[in-house]
Amino acid sequence: MPPKKETQIVGNSGMYYVCYQLSIRGWNVMPTARNARGIDLIAYAPDGSDFLGIQVKTLSYRNPVPVGKSLDKVMGNFWVVVVLTDPQRPDVYVFTPDEIKRLSHAGGTGERISYWMEPKAYMTAEFKNAWDKIRIVGK
Repeated sequence: MPPKKETQIVGNSGMYYVCYQLSIRGWNVMPTARNARGIDLIAYAPDGSDFLGIQVKTLSYRNPVPVGKSLDKVMGNFWVVVVLTDPQRPDVYVFTPDEIKRLSHAGGTGERISYWMEPKAYMTAEFKNAWDKIRIVGK
């Protein structure tokens, strides 16, 4: 197994990869403040007709995706999971918030419950490279 990469480097790699993919699909994209909770990217149509908030989760390995302590707090219009097992060709999975909620399960006990998506739930053909979900209205 290769050495573990710094969490911030892994996160930035996935975030900027998603920026690139959305940009070549016609979106103007900008990251939000890196230490702020909530969405990671704001994307908008060139004519200002459409705005989206996007959550990006980047993993070095095929691990469970952390969703949070409550499914009621799943934010954004879309979630994109980037798995960097091959940094030259990352695996990418695109979800709506409803899909995230449906695929997540609770882990932990008592007041220490958190929600996760297991690889077998998210690493499917339905979600892989599903960039067409994130399309500009009218296109």
